Amino acid sequence: MGVTRLKRKDRRNKTVSRLEVQFLKLATNLQPGSRSKEKASSQIAKNNAVLAELSAK
Repeated sequence: MGVTRLKRKDRRNKTVSRLEVQFLKLATNLQPGSRSKEKASSQIAKNNAVLAELSAK
């Protein structure tokens, strides 16, 4: 069976849906109260604590 070429509309839908999925995956970490909440033991949380301590002085 030969390779079928997608029509322009279908190619666009495929690209747009792929980008939407990528955007949603990236956005899940940014929403407050989500299940993927930042752990207290993560490096980012430790860095923020040190920065807060330094700016309080």
